[in-house]
Amino acid sequence: MSETDRAWIEVDREKLLHNVEELKRLSGTGCELMPAVKANAYGHGDILISRILQTAGIDNFCVASADEAVRLREAGISGQILILGYTHPEEFPELVQYGLTQTVVDQEHARRLSQYAGRRKIRIHVGVDTGMHRLGIPHDRMDLIEEVWKLPGLDITGIFSHLCVSDGTTQAEEAYTREQIRRLRFVTEYLHRKGFRGFQSHIQGSYGLLNYPEYSFDLARPGIALYGVLSSAKDKVKTEACLSPVLALKARIACVKELPAGEAAGYGLTYTALSSRKTAIVTAGYADGIPRSLSNCGTALVGGRRVPVIGRVCMDQLTLDVTDVPGVSAGDEVVFIGRSCGKRAGGRDRQTPGSSPSGNPAMISDIITAEDMAEAARTITNEILSRLGTRLGRIAV
Repeated sequence: MSETDRAWIEVDREKLLHNVEELKRLSGTGCELMPAVKANAYGHGDILISRILQTAGIDNFCVASADEAVRLREAGISGQILILGYTHPEEFPELVQYGLTQTVVDQEHARRLSQYAGRRKIRIHVGVDTGMHRLGIPHDRMDLIEEVWKLPGLDITGIFSHLCVSDGTTQAEEAYTREQIRRLRFVTEYLHRKGFRGFQSHIQGSYGLLNYPEYSFDLARPGIALYGVLSSAKDKVKTEACLSPVLALKARIACVKELPAGEAAGYGLTYTALSSRKTAIVTAGYADGIPRSLSNCGTALVGGRRVPVIGRVCMDQLTLDVTDVPGVSAGDEVVFIGRSCGKRAGGRDRQTPGSSPSGNPAMISDIITAEDMAEAARTITNEILSRLGTRLGRIAV
């Protein structure tokens, strides 16, 4: 990014492509990846990510809504784009115009799609509820599922479901996940016996791949894992997948000020300096995706050093305590997610682990992960990343 950008996201192209190869290895031969690029590719930038993925041979994508799908098509993204969520009948024309694939969320939705299609064909995947009790036709209503295949105007290219506890580690969660998989397989095999073929099946998302790679379907829908992140730092997975975080979130220091002892700062004056502090006003806030819940408890990196957020996180700005960071000035980079490096104050290399060659100023570095930020904000990384603001510039590095 240029030196004038206030806040931005860096997407590491090589790490993304590395993650693709790792997930392909887990999914096995015969299974294609259908990356989840919904919610602006989990905040990474849907068009940017999809274009990189297409260079890696990916030609299946899934999104949440028709608007997201149309946005990708208009940006030149080809291949299958599956809309995982509900599409209103008034938007059915876009399914045909842009060659999109729509999820049938229930029997009535299927009928309305069929009625609209007429002599045309609308590509669909049939959603099956195997136990999450969200979208999809109940797995034990084979009469309703089979009826969809008999409706005119529908080109049925897939059938799928969602796993709801594949990230869990208890025996009960594992048993429930395997039962969901069994139920989808039963539906698929029933349809095959009835002579219905030519459709793909899929049920595994990120944790379905990471924890149950022994199951093989036609497609897999990695989301959070594609971006090298787990939903929580506490999550444990069964595989030894080597995934790398793709995203770095950065901003700039607008100005550096002194906060005298006894003075309070920010909206609500929620922070009071016990001693004189050096503060940095940073050009990012909750409108950019920095959770307001990090007020007075979040951290950032400046010059390779971890510093605290003080006062309330505002819509467009926040304040850091940079008292212990030497040489801070306006325009300096602040890292909220990612790695930051800087020179060790006043010293030469003492040959400490990770230091630079002898004779050069010793370097220090630190990293904040999306899992770190999510834990501090008491949420999951999926929410942190997907809520990163649209005004953030996004660039592949």
